[in-house]
Amino acid sequence: MAKLVVEVLDASDLMPKDGQGSANPFVEVDFEGHKQKTQPKVKDLNPVWNENLVFNIQNPGDLTDKTIEVFVYNDNKQGHHKNFLGKVRISGVSVPFSESEAVVQRYPLDKRGLFSNIKGDIALRIYAVLGAYSGNSNSNGQVFEPEPEVLFQQQQQQPPPQPVNVNFQESKETPLQEINPNKPGEEFKEFSDVKKKKKKEKEVRTFYSVGTGGGGGGGPPPPPVKPAVVEPRGDFAKAGGPAVMHMQVPGQTPDFGLVETRPPVAARMGYWGRDKTASTYDMVEQMQFLYVNVVKAKDLPVMDITGSLDPYVEVKVGNYRGVTRHLEKNQYPVWNRIFAFSKERLQSSTLEVIVKDKDIAKDDFVGKVEFDIIDVPVRVPPDSPLAPQWYKLADKKGNKTTLPGEIMLAVWIGTQADEAFPEAWHSDAHSVSQQMLANTRSKVYFSPTLYYLRIHVIEAQDLVPAEKGRAPVSSVRIQVGHQGRSTRPAQQGTYNPVWNDELMFVVAEPFDESIIVSVDDKGELIGRLLIPVRGLPQRREVPKPPDARWYNLLKPSLAEREEGEKKREIKFSSKIHLRICLDAGYHVLDESTHFSSDLQPSSKHLRKPSIGILELGILSAKNLLPMKSKDGGTTDAYCVAKYGNKWVRTRTLLDTLAPRWNEQYTWEVHDPCTVITIGVFDNNHINGSREDARDQKIGKVRIRLSTLETDRIYTHYYPLLVLLPSGLKKHGELHLAVRFTCTARGNMVIQYAKPLLPKMHYVQPISVRHIDWLRHQAMQIVALRLSRAEPPLRREIVEYMLDVDLHMFSMRRSKANFHRIMSLLSGISAVCRWFDGICHWRNPLTTILVHVLFLILVCYPELILPTIFLYLFVIGLWNYRFRPKHPPHMDARLSRAEYTHPDELDEEFDTFPTSRPTDVVRMRYDRLRSVAGRVQSVIGDLATQGERALSILSWRDPRATAIVIILALFSAVFLYVTPFQVVAVLIGLYWLRHPRFRSKLPSVPVNFFKRLPAKSDMLL
Repeated sequence: MAKLVVEVLDASDLMPKDGQGSANPFVEVDFEGHKQKTQPKVKDLNPVWNENLVFNIQNPGDLTDKTIEVFVYNDNKQGHHKNFLGKVRISGVSVPFSESEAVVQRYPLDKRGLFSNIKGDIALRIYAVLGAYSGNSNSNGQVFEPEPEVLFQQQQQQPPPQPVNVNFQESKETPLQEINPNKPGEEFKEFSDVKKKKKKEKEVRTFYSVGTGGGGGGGPPPPPVKPAVVEPRGDFAKAGGPAVMHMQVPGQTPDFGLVETRPPVAARMGYWGRDKTASTYDMVEQMQFLYVNVVKAKDLPVMDITGSLDPYVEVKVGNYRGVTRHLEKNQYPVWNRIFAFSKERLQSSTLEVIVKDKDIAKDDFVGKVEFDIIDVPVRVPPDSPLAPQWYKLADKKGNKTTLPGEIMLAVWIGTQADEAFPEAWHSDAHSVSQQMLANTRSKVYFSPTLYYLRIHVIEAQDLVPAEKGRAPVSSVRIQVGHQGRSTRPAQQGTYNPVWNDELMFVVAEPFDESIIVSVDDKGELIGRLLIPVRGLPQRREVPKPPDARWYNLLKPSLAEREEGEKKREIKFSSKIHLRICLDAGYHVLDESTHFSSDLQPSSKHLRKPSIGILELGILSAKNLLPMKSKDGGTTDAYCVAKYGNKWVRTRTLLDTLAPRWNEQYTWEVHDPCTVITIGVFDNNHINGSREDARDQKIGKVRIRLSTLETDRIYTHYYPLLVLLPSGLKKHGELHLAVRFTCTARGNMVIQYAKPLLPKMHYVQPISVRHIDWLRHQAMQIVALRLSRAEPPLRREIVEYMLDVDLHMFSMRRSKANFHRIMSLLSGISAVCRWFDGICHWRNPLTTILVHVLFLILVCYPELILPTIFLYLFVIGLWNYRFRPKHPPHMDARLSRAEYTHPDELDEEFDTFPTSRPTDVVRMRYDRLRSVAGRVQSVIGDLATQGERALSILSWRDPRATAIVIILALFSAVFLYVTPFQVVAVLIGLYWLRHPRFRSKLPSVPVNFFKRLPAKSDMLL
C-alpha cells in the first residue's frame, strides 16, 4: 500500500477570528474522503505545527487524477462550530514519488466564497512513498475515519526529515522540464510484485492506537521536529522537477506589498511653531539649501598681457564647488546663475565666491568674497526674492583696498519651496557638465491639446485617368503629418467614382499640419489637394456634421508649387467631394480608459469645472538597484508623474541608491474616477552620454483617486516592480505622500451619475477597429512634442507611462484576466453551493429559517424589495470594518507575474512582427491553437444551449414542440384559476424539498431540454 505524506509545517499572517484579535488555528487535510487534522495552536496567528499526516493511496496510478484539499480552521472552544480561515487545493500531478524530491512550498490561502475575508499562507511539504512509511507520523493528529490498513511495524527507527532549504535561483536544472518524470504505473507494478513476495512470508503486524490529543493512549510521542527552513519561490520557471505545476501557486511575496509610514511632514504634524512654508509645502519633509545668486560683475582688472580678461566665478563650500561659464574678453560680465547647496551636507562654515580669469595653463585669481554661513539670512516664501547687492572683491588675504572690481550677489538660506530651486545648480550635480546640467533639473510639462479629425470621402467627378482610353480604378490616400490612411478602391472603373468612406486622424494644437489628399489610379498619382487644418470648422456636441464641400483636384505639377506662389486661374479640373471637421466634443484617448488620468473633451467650452485638488509629495526612494555598472554600480534616479495633461519631472539625484527628492506637485481634479501614474527612471544622459541612449525604467505606481478618502494623507512605500524577459524584479521602493482634497462635494457626487466619457462618445461612437489605431497615433504625437522640450521628456519615458504595448497579446495577461473572471464567478458558485446546501438540508436549522423567510415573502410580497435593499445595506455596513486601509498598487500576484514561464515572458517581449526562430514560433502557434480549441469548445457549448432554447417553439422537433404548447395551455388555465401565492408556495416547497424526496437522476425539465435539437449536427 502506497502512502501519501502531508507535512504541515507552519502558517503566517492568518485572519483573527476569536473576537480578540487572534485565533486558535488547526489544519484539516481531506484526501479521498479521509480527513485528518493537526493539533490547534492557541492564540497564534503565525502557528508552527510540524506535523505529518499520512494517508493510504489505493491506486498510485490514479494519484494524478486526485486532489488534496487542505483547510485551515479556527478552533472555537465556546462551541462545536469551527471558523474558516482558508483553504488550498493541490493537484496530485505535483506530488513526487520520492521524499528526496519533495520541497517546501508556501501556498496562499483561498476564499471559500464571495463574502469570505481570508488572508495569509501555509507551508506544506507533500510526497508519496511506496510500501511502509518509515517517517514520523503525527501521533497527535485526529483521524475522522479509520484507515482500511494498519501500519506496519517499523523495523528501524529513522531520524526525522532534515529541514529543506530551497533555493531556486541557484538551480542548474533546465527551466523546461517534464512535469512528472516519475511513472506511477510502473512503480505500482513494482509495488505489486513486492507485495506478492511479501505474501509468501509470514507477516508480523503490530497495532498502534491513534491518539486524540486528550492524553493517554498510544506509545510515547515522537521526538520533536525542528521547524523547516522555508524560503519563498524566487522564480517559478527555474523550479524544475514535479513541483512545477500546481493547482494553486504560492502567494505574493510580502516584499511586494505596501509599507505605511509616518514621515515628519507638516500636514501630519500640524503647523504650531513652524514657519509658514509648511502651510503651502506640507506634503514633504522640509529641506534647507544655501542659495547663491551670482548676477554680474563690473570694473574687473585686466589680468592678461594682451589686456583682456575671460572671467568666471567659482562658488566653494567645503568640498562642494560650483562654476559659472567663462565670458571671453569681458570686464563687465553677466552670469545670472544660481547655486544651491544642501545645508545638511555642508562641511564648512564659510562660503567663498571667487572670481577667476580663464587661461590656457593656469587660471588666474582675480578676487573673492567670503560669507559666514551662520550670518546668512533666511528667506521664507511667499516673501519677495532677496535683492542682490554689490560686494567689493578682496585679495587672497582678505584685503579689499588693493583690488578694483565688484560683484553683485544674493545669498540666502531657503527651502525647496523657493522659486530659485528648479533652476538652481545643485551641489549633488557637481560632476555634471554645463551642457548636460539641464537634463538634471525638475520641470513641468503639458501635453498638447488633441483633436479627432474626421474626413468623409464621398465621391469625385471628372477624373483624368493615368492612361488614356480606359476608366480609372481610383482610390484616395490622405496624409496628415505622419499618419496616412487610404480608402478602398472604387468598385469599378469610372470617371465619377463613389467611395463613401470615413477616415479619422489625430491632430494637435496649434494645427501646423496640412491635409494632403491624393487620388491614385492603380498606384499612379492623378490629383492632389492640400488643405490646412487651422481653418477647419469644429463640431462640439452637435450630432449633425458640417456640410460637405467640393474641392478642386490639382495636377501633381501644380500641387507641388509653393503656397505663396500666385496660381493662375484654373479653367478645368477634377473635383472631389469631402466633409471635413474637427471633432472637439470627444476626448482623445492617449491612455487606456481603465486607468486614464483625463476624461475631458478637447473643446475648452465643454470641460467640467474642477471638483478638487490632488497633491503629490515625492519624498524619497530606498533600496534601489544599481542600474549602471560603473564605480561598483550606481543609479541616477528621477521621477516622472502624469495626471491629466500635466507631466512633472523631479530633479535627478546622482550616484545614490537612496535619493531624497522631497518635491511637491498639485493638479486640479475634474473627475474622481481617474488614475495618477508615477514612474522612476535612471538618467543616462549626463556626462557625455550618447544622444541615442535610453533612460532605464526602474518601476511605476498607479493610484486611483476614487479609492482615496478625501482630506486624508496617505504616506507609503510603494514597491517598484518591473517585468523583464528574465522575470519579475523589484528595483526598490518609492516613498510617496498623496492627498485628495474635495472642493465641491455636490459636484463630485453628481459625477458618479454622469457618463465616464464626453457625450459625443455615446451619440456617435467610434468603432472599435479605429480606437486602438487612434490611441497609438495620439501617443506618438504626445511623445514627439514632449521629446522636443528642454530638457526633453524622452519617447521611452512617455511610452512606458502610457503603456504603449497594452494591446499586444500576452499569455500572462490572458491568464490574469481568466483568473479575474474565475474570481468573480467564485462568488456566484458560492451562492449556488449555499443554496444547494439549503435544498439538501445540510444544516436543518438554516433550511427551516429559509422556509420561514420564503413563506413570509410569499404572503407579503411587498416586503421582497425592501428586504433585498436592507440586506445590501447591512452587508455594506458590515464590510465597512474590513475596508481597504491603503491605496491600490501594482499587484504581482493578480498580474500572474511572479511565476510566469520564461517562454511566455519571451513571447510577451517579442517584437511585432516576431523575430524569434521558426521552431519557437511553431511551438507557440501550436500552444495558441490548443488554447483556442478549448475556447472554441466552450463557445460551441454555449451556442448549443441557446439553439436548444430557440428550438422549443420552432417545430424542429414536432413532438417536443407539441408537448410544450400543450403544457403551456394547461399551465395557463391552472395559473388563471389558482392564486399566484399558492403557486409560489408550491414551487418553493418543491424546490426546497427534503433529500429523502429527491432523486440522483436529472430532473424531467433538464432531461427534456437536453433532448431538444441544436445546429451542432449541421456543422461540417
